[in-house]
Amino acid sequence: MILGDRVRLRAVEREDLPRFVAWLNDPEVRRGLALTLPISLAEEERWFEETLKEEPAARPLAIDAREGEGWRHIGSCGFHHLDWRNRKAELGILIGEKSRWGQGYGEAALRALLRHGFETLNLHRITLRVYEYNERGLRLYRRLGFVEEGRLRQDHYEEGRYWDTLIMGMLREEWDTLQRGG
Repeated sequence: MILGDRVRLRAVEREDLPRFVAWLNDPEVRRGLALTLPISLAEEERWFEETLKEEPAARPLAIDAREGEGWRHIGSCGFHHLDWRNRKAELGILIGEKSRWGQGYGEAALRALLRHGFETLNLHRITLRVYEYNERGLRLYRRLGFVEEGRLRQDHYEEGRYWDTLIMGMLREEWDTLQRGG
């Protein structure tokens, strides 16, 4: 378990899958993801079985929000495209519980994930991809210290047009500077 401010990151469990299916079948939730079609519980179960074959550092993590004395599953995050030789990975995040949007849970989860990536996994570089229309995501990533490193022009088709995909990154030294208040 990875503890953050108001959130905890934990392994995804089979009983989480119906929530993922509900979230991923909501077009508003799916809009920021690379998914274009609704999914079935059977597909999500197949995905889950495949994640269990991944190395532990590459398995997705459930995001739980503090709720009174307990916890409520609200999304997921994690690393993929891990490259141990070059000490780098790409991150992804989903806050599927729309009632929790705009309340800082994504930021809390990403701070915990970045701390885990840089300070536990000893990564040197963490990147992400975000569509240009995801203004909330862009504001969050910039606030956390990510820097735009590239742009894939007209890379993503959504809502009848093509959009750019931005590549953003953060280096360990930048994370360290931010943690020292710099």
